[in-house]
Amino acid sequence: MASGCSELESAIEVLVRNFYVYAEKKGKQDKMNKKEFRKMVTQELQHVLTNTQNKEAANKLIQSLDTDEDGKISFDEYWTLIGEIAKKLSMQMAMQCQERP
Repeated sequence: MASGCSELESAIEVLVRNFYVYAEKKGKQDKMNKKEFRKMVTQELQHVLTNTQNKEAANKLIQSLDTDEDGKISFDEYWTLIGEIAKKLSMQMAMQCQERP
């Protein structure tokens, strides 16, 4: 992307790039297999998701995101996870704003 991006543009670029860092290294790079997804969750989302080290919990998360049931996480399925995390963060921020005097 061009230099001089806004903070929001840069944040979106980071989210997109993150997917491709963990997506399959062999063949098409349009999906993460279970191992790659678990690695991404463990390394990148340990502070916003619980049980990131738990393989069974990660597999349940994959199953809930894997709408086409191919055993892999596509970019759209990854983006669903990002959206859910953002919603929870938004609710936390809204509650904090309401608690302020």
